[in-house]
Amino acid sequence: MNRTVERYGVWLRSTVVLLCGALGLVQADASDVPGAAALLALAVLASGVRLGALRRPLPPTLLWALDAAVVTLMGLSQPVLGGEGANAMVEVAVGISVIAFQFEWATRPVAGVALAVLGGVACVLGDILSSPAHDLDVVPLVRMLIQVGLSRAGYLIVRARARAADRSASVRAALRREADVAAARRATEREYLATLHDTASATLLMVSQGDSRDWSWLPRRARQDLEALSAMPGFETGSVDLAALLSCVPEGEGQGRVRLTTRIEGPLAIPSGPGLAIFNGVREAVANVSRHAGVREAELRAWREEANGVVVELSDAGRGFDPDAVSTRRRGISGSIVGRMRAVGGTASITSRPGVGTRVRWRWHDRDRAAQAGDGGGRDAGVPCPPRTPARQTAAVRFIRGQLLYGSQLVALLICLVWQFTISLRRILAHQDVYDPAWAQTAAFVCLVAVGVTGGAHLLRGRRIPPGVRGWCLGSVLAASAVSAYTLPPGHSTGPADWAFGVVGWHALFLLADLRVRVYAAFLGAHIAINAAAVVRHGAPTAAEAAVLGIATVGSCGLQLAIGVLMTHLLRDTAPAAGSAAAREEELRTRERIHEHLQSDHKERYRALTATTVPLLVGLGHGVLSPHDEDVRLRCGVEGARMRRLFAEGDAVADPLLNELRACVEVAEHQGVTVNLAVRGRPGEVPVAVRRELVDPVAVTLGRTRSAARVTVVWTPDAVRVSVVGVDCADDRAEAAAVPSQNRAADPRVSVVRTRRGESVWAEASWSRSVSSGVGLP
Repeated sequence: MNRTVERYGVWLRSTVVLLCGALGLVQADASDVPGAAALLALAVLASGVRLGALRRPLPPTLLWALDAAVVTLMGLSQPVLGGEGANAMVEVAVGISVIAFQFEWATRPVAGVALAVLGGVACVLGDILSSPAHDLDVVPLVRMLIQVGLSRAGYLIVRARARAADRSASVRAALRREADVAAARRATEREYLATLHDTASATLLMVSQGDSRDWSWLPRRARQDLEALSAMPGFETGSVDLAALLSCVPEGEGQGRVRLTTRIEGPLAIPSGPGLAIFNGVREAVANVSRHAGVREAELRAWREEANGVVVELSDAGRGFDPDAVSTRRRGISGSIVGRMRAVGGTASITSRPGVGTRVRWRWHDRDRAAQAGDGGGRDAGVPCPPRTPARQTAAVRFIRGQLLYGSQLVALLICLVWQFTISLRRILAHQDVYDPAWAQTAAFVCLVAVGVTGGAHLLRGRRIPPGVRGWCLGSVLAASAVSAYTLPPGHSTGPADWAFGVVGWHALFLLADLRVRVYAAFLGAHIAINAAAVVRHGAPTAAEAAVLGIATVGSCGLQLAIGVLMTHLLRDTAPAAGSAAAREEELRTRERIHEHLQSDHKERYRALTATTVPLLVGLGHGVLSPHDEDVRLRCGVEGARMRRLFAEGDAVADPLLNELRACVEVAEHQGVTVNLAVRGRPGEVPVAVRRELVDPVAVTLGRTRSAARVTVVWTPDAVRVSVVGVDCADDRAEAAAVPSQNRAADPRVSVVRTRRGESVWAEASWSRSVSSGVGLP
């Protein structure tokens, strides 16, 4: 806004000074033409330097000195030019200059005020020296001071609204940033869990169920799992050829190998995020064919749909299943296939029935390609960030525009009311004997007051002026202009007795500020035409008289039109630029915050795996641990149960604790263990960290139980107890030595007790809590 206002001030002053100089040449006497021409030449030179400084900035001291010299020279030129027309020209040129200085030096108010005082003093001195009696006329000086005060107040009002828009936009951006960060963290968490399900969880559960099968494929897969877990999800950038990716889908090893028949219409270039999501989903679907379909053949197809979409389909003729009957705790479909595609804006669907095979279809469309193409040049690669949606940027621009419009309307209302009740009121009271009739001028004055009060009432209440009210007000303003113009005697138009000519445009400005500037220009044209017709009615003016009228028109209507142009520029150019700049800044801060949190989250997740899962995968990947060893298989079962509990942690269920326990129970039952689960009491809320502490002893005990177990959950008003009794339970002293913290809870309110008697193990974890939860026994 400050840059816009500064450029506007320079252009306004240069345009008005040059126009006034040209009109001054027209009205000047032959003897005064050389002086007027010299003054115009100096004004042209100074304006050129000032306009050039907008592109190539000069030192502020030099610019201030140039402005001071120009305004002083113009103010003191009245004795040299001579004549009443010259005085009017100088007053207009100096008056517009001191107004423009408040915009040119908006960020340096002392410099602007000093130039205004210097210009006013020079104009008064020039007026004194040019008058025959050398007397002082304070009216032009007072008028100039009022103009300077209004221009400075107008800038401060608009700046206050712009700062309010900045503050509000900053608050909104912070809220959106936190929401975007949370969404990015959830998305990477889902991708991490899906990767964990497809890699380490599947590998460890296969080892825990293993027998004397061929394990030659295991070391390579364990090393691949470690590599996948160490990579940070969500940082894929650029584009990939989906056809090339799908040609690398692993078919499995040994007896579990699935022979894929591929029909891919390539190349299929898509962003890497959706491409990798489809690839990982297809890989998991192929693994499901190997595990559950009962066949060793499948067909993989891929083709482009419309202009920006791709479709991938995997089908088999296996035994099939009922998708609706699959438990929500089975993550292969919900997380690795459907969830992945939902996270990248695509869809995945599964069509299957028992006995008729299964078809999985992935579909993705690049709906944001055009928007991303326009914004992608300014992004840093490697950091996931929600794209700047057009709706969000439009909302920001609309909000900033609304604040600037409100400030501009307040400024226009302030100017028209102050001008009417100071300068216009003094003029109409001082020239009552001139008007014919006087009551018509008074009625026009009252009409304009009514317009200002009506529009101001709507504006100050934060409401838009209704179209009907605006039309009535504009008609009243034009009527007041006509009444004032046609009841003035000949020769008084734009003179001291014409109170309405300079104030009518300000009333129309705050009424039309939200419309395009050509509408306001049309109104000013009608206003000028009415007054010109009134002048011509008394006889065509001479060239000198027309020049004086032109100078007065430039000084009043020209200034008003320039303010209207500035408002339009602020609303239609500055506001979108500010919205775009705010959006870019918000995106940068969001990207930095996401990067920070994802780094921290990834380190925390990997740290949680280093105690148990990573050593197992390292041992299996390098042959140190054997899948034929029963203790290794039991340890893999324990880790598989822990991961299943982790997968269930994010489910939206009424009783998260029971849901996570059932996930561990399902793993044990899949291993052939008979588990009896009993719950007593009324469930309540348990923090995530506490649930982890309560469920982990159960997961460890169930993972090492060979035959049967009983799990009990007891809710009381002051505690929650989770216990498990495992029959025929393998010794876990080696694992306890490897993970010494498994018998100690991180939360001081959680206590863990473990007891072994022969082959049976009893473990209990309890959490003491406040009575406010309202949980009691039935």
